[in-house]
Amino acid sequence: MIALLELFFWILLGTALGISVGAIPGLTGAMLIALIVPHTENMNANPAFALLVGMYVGSVSGGLITATLLKMPGTPASIITTLDGHPMAAGGRPGRALGLGIGASLVGGLISWLALFLLSKPVANASTLLGPFDYFALILMALVFIATVSDRGPGGLARGIFSGMLGCVAAAPGAHPATGELRLTFGMEEMNDGFKAMSVLIGMFAFSEAIRMALRPGPPKADAEEVEDRLWLPVRFWLKKWGNLIRSSLIGTWVGVLPGIGANIGSTVAYGSARQLSKTPDEFGTGCDDGVIASESANNATVGGALIPLIALGIPGSVIDAILLGAFVIHGLQPGPLLFKNAPEAVATISWSYLVANLVMAGLMLASARWISKLSNVPRGWLAPVVILFCVIGSFALSNRMFDVWVMVGFGVVGLLFSRLKIPAAPFVIGFVLAPLAEEKLASGIMTTGGSIAPLFTRPFSIACLVFAIALAVWPLISRKKGPNTPVESA
Repeated sequence: MIALLELFFWILLGTALGISVGAIPGLTGAMLIALIVPHTENMNANPAFALLVGMYVGSVSGGLITATLLKMPGTPASIITTLDGHPMAAGGRPGRALGLGIGASLVGGLISWLALFLLSKPVANASTLLGPFDYFALILMALVFIATVSDRGPGGLARGIFSGMLGCVAAAPGAHPATGELRLTFGMEEMNDGFKAMSVLIGMFAFSEAIRMALRPGPPKADAEEVEDRLWLPVRFWLKKWGNLIRSSLIGTWVGVLPGIGANIGSTVAYGSARQLSKTPDEFGTGCDDGVIASESANNATVGGALIPLIALGIPGSVIDAILLGAFVIHGLQPGPLLFKNAPEAVATISWSYLVANLVMAGLMLASARWISKLSNVPRGWLAPVVILFCVIGSFALSNRMFDVWVMVGFGVVGLLFSRLKIPAAPFVIGFVLAPLAEEKLASGIMTTGGSIAPLFTRPFSIACLVFAIALAVWPLISRKKGPNTPVESA
């Protein structure tokens, strides 16, 4: 009993720390866990993994707080949440926005825990059958979803694709992801690693929004009419959304299983799927319930999915999982098939800690959401200096160099220009994050086949992804032509 209480204490502490760090733009769960892992060397393995898993869950979930209330995603996984969460909060319903995000995160975590508990070995083994061309096709499909994220209003599709292409171009400087050859560094040593993803993310979303706060210091605008703002949503509401919840959670779980993909792809694909299947797709991006649900259930589900190949095969599915792999080494454990035989208690601790951490996360965030939501009522002029300070600290902490701070400021200016020209920023960041990964997988596949790309068009999984991507690209054009003569069903 004492041992269980001890584990619960570490889960509670880890989850609370993770939520706090995840909510601050510029500070990431990977940064927190990387700092803590060396200090767990003197701990027993089970409490150490309980603490780290709690941090993992909390950091992914915490990003929805600032993404929803301030349009500043605390983590890359929360980028998509800003599209509907912030308009809902700005429209006078911050409590509902947080309630939707927390509830969806909990369901996504529970469904991915079920996969972690029941399907670790078979699902992980299935993921190893995918080759680099399969991964490239999957990432390409996620990139095409940029169109579904931005296709609203005249020219929305073109602006979204343009923004995504600029993001891919911005990802080009630095070392080639496959060969290591330097390109577009302009003789600057600081450019050898390219632009740090977090510097770009902080600049595009947090710093640019802080500047807008400073220029418009008044309180946030809400709808003129009284709107109902409920944090606790009835069970019948969630039952109506069961299709979106389960589909998005399964997408997030599967994407999490795929090594090196990440929660940002999971939330993008789930959001695009929800919009494509919605009877009212034009509501997405304006404060739509289904948009928040799809994004948050998927990005939380990727955590459980990513733990599957880590435990069963010793293959990290994300940056945080790679750090956790180091924690296994520190405690003398070798993740993989033998872990189930040699250290079954470690497997059980990780699995059950993940379940408890999701419940603790939901409890902590719901208990504090009423006060957290007040943040949306604070005058923007007061928040701006604080946010800018965190932006600078977060950017500098990435590599302890001023270059990353100037990169953040530069992309903050880009974010302001995008806002003025009505170019969506989310596709830019999605393209920036996914382009190097797509290039790496394509180059790896070409080197494996000696220069041939034939497997891209012959492997069943890659063909399915390509066909789906083409359908996603063509469907908005077809539906727009049919739109004026097609009756719209009421929601």
